[in-house]
Amino acid sequence: MEETMKLATMEDTVEYRLFLIPDESRDSDKHKEVLQKYIERIMTQFAPMLVPYIWQNQPFNLKYKPGKGSVPAHMFGVTKFGDNIEDEWFIVYVIKQITKEFPELVARIEDNDGEFLLIEAADFLPKWLDPDNSTNRVSIPKFRKFVEMKSCCITFICTYSLPVLTMKIKMYHLQVFFHHGELCIIPAPRTPGAESWLPTTPPTIPQALNIIAAHPEKILASESIRAAVSRRIRGYPEKIQVSLHRAHCFLPAGIVAVLKQRPRLVSAAVQAFYLRDPIDLRACRVFKTFLPETRIMTSVTFTKCLYAQLVQQRFVPDRRSGYMLPPPSDPQYRAHELGMKLAHGFEILCSKCSPHFSDCKKSLVTASPLWASFLASLKKDDYFKGLIEGSAQYRERLEMAENYFQLSVNRPESSLAMSPGEEILTLLQTIPFDIEDLKKEEANLPPEDDDQWLDLSPDQLDQLLQEAAGKKESESISKEEKEQNYDLTQVSESMKAFISKVSTHKGAELPQEPSEAPITFDADSFLNYFDKILGPRPHESDSDDLDDEEFECLDSDDDLETHEPGEEASLKGTLNNLKSYMAQMDQELAHTCIGKSFTTRKQVEPVSQTTDNNSDEEDSDTGESVMAPVDVDLNLVSNILESYSSQAGLAGPASNLLQSMGVQLPDSIDHRPTITRTD
Repeated sequence: MEETMKLATMEDTVEYRLFLIPDESRDSDKHKEVLQKYIERIMTQFAPMLVPYIWQNQPFNLKYKPGKGSVPAHMFGVTKFGDNIEDEWFIVYVIKQITKEFPELVARIEDNDGEFLLIEAADFLPKWLDPDNSTNRVSIPKFRKFVEMKSCCITFICTYSLPVLTMKIKMYHLQVFFHHGELCIIPAPRTPGAESWLPTTPPTIPQALNIIAAHPEKILASESIRAAVSRRIRGYPEKIQVSLHRAHCFLPAGIVAVLKQRPRLVSAAVQAFYLRDPIDLRACRVFKTFLPETRIMTSVTFTKCLYAQLVQQRFVPDRRSGYMLPPPSDPQYRAHELGMKLAHGFEILCSKCSPHFSDCKKSLVTASPLWASFLASLKKDDYFKGLIEGSAQYRERLEMAENYFQLSVNRPESSLAMSPGEEILTLLQTIPFDIEDLKKEEANLPPEDDDQWLDLSPDQLDQLLQEAAGKKESESISKEEKEQNYDLTQVSESMKAFISKVSTHKGAELPQEPSEAPITFDADSFLNYFDKILGPRPHESDSDDLDDEEFECLDSDDDLETHEPGEEASLKGTLNNLKSYMAQMDQELAHTCIGKSFTTRKQVEPVSQTTDNNSDEEDSDTGESVMAPVDVDLNLVSNILESYSSQAGLAGPASNLLQSMGVQLPDSIDHRPTITRTD
């Protein structure tokens, strides 16, 4: 893999790249100019959607990145989304729309987990992908699918946890591209040279771009893979409004004025409060910038993630700060508490910069020659919605556009970029506001949103997890009815189906859709396979070792096929020999308490006396007791349910294993369930 295409190393960070195809050889300066024009066109066209968006940490941005090695020059952006994973998926939607609007562009996106798009569609990845052939093979055209690709389950170890699955995807070094707004996978040739346009080795970035440009109709990913990704970004851009939460806050007038001009600064303030340390709180012992005496009631727009971070933290302010709260029974207690926490965040931001900082940084940014063309493009796209130039609403949208331009289009270097605290102090110095006018707006505040979404019942959580996994129940069945109609044979049958699978050093495959595919179990094939593993040959009955030929059966699926008559006779002899061993073991264990740990069948036939004279004495000692066979299914279910009950509702080996096979157990009510069998 190319050096410049390494995975994002920062936590909670997403990186995205846009390549131009066909990428003909051209002058580097001219190519840079072309890509910068594309950046301006992209950011202008998507400004109406990106300008009002409240980002958790950093906004969507693009800049020119020169070519290095085999990676051509391209447009590059990086965004730290922090705790709000929706920022990352919104960027996926934006990238997909960019490649749809600009068909000559191919995009690539990844985060610190690697190919998170493939992780989302892990259950449907084509089977031919492996660590040796998968690099640079995955991309995104709008053409219909021509090549049907066989989907499969990603194999992983017994717990089947998400970190293991993520590690598996990273090991495969897959690379995803967007082209024409769709996902594509460059297939591996079944035989070397079968397709002249397919490389026999993992393609480089230039090779992948050439294949996408020349054969877009042949590399479209399967419908299931595309559906898995599309399901995750379904609902945008309307989903942006759904992710917002409006709440009343009792805030100092200065913060109210700042948020009117820069609504996005609420995220920086929430993060400052959320990640505070004792040194930060020193600045909040006595407030110097936002005095509590100037507080007024206002409406603040948060994202749901920011609102949850602010609400869920318990915090008692310093008495010297002046931010006293009313009793919890007061109807406006929540508004006072939110305002107090938000004011602490703003005060922390301002305390981290000098009050006498130079505002030359801002002048260097706003004086960019790109601003005039950017503003003209906004007016052409009706960004101002017919507002009169100079009106309050026009100035508000213009201020948001300038802020968006500074952060995304003409983003300065880190040494020139203004910190949130510096930006707040600059606004306080340049924006006039009247406290009395702001107080008059208290009577006309919009109603705040209901925050019941913060509280989830177990059933609602299960429903969300099922929707996230793309599973929906066809009928709405009550919890009590599910428990009454639950069939425990699903547990034993699923385990049998799992054991009957042939595993390799890469892991064991599970049924992709157990609820739709009936479970099949070939007992004869399973016994034959089991005998070859454990049963010694008749002439080697005294040895517990297996020779090399018997070990070779573990590496082949042919063991489950029909055998020759001579081989079948040998297998029957081996099986009889194994049964003889098992009978002797049962006789020996009958004198111990081990048998009491297993559940046996209630009604069995008496065991016939077929032993020789040497065993007559042993039989007389046991009083000719009847050997009851162990009920394998009942013991299996009992042990699994006991393990499931000991998890106390948390994740564990029993629930993980059963859920991976499509078996959903009802909630455990008794601490130690009593298992009975009815025949």
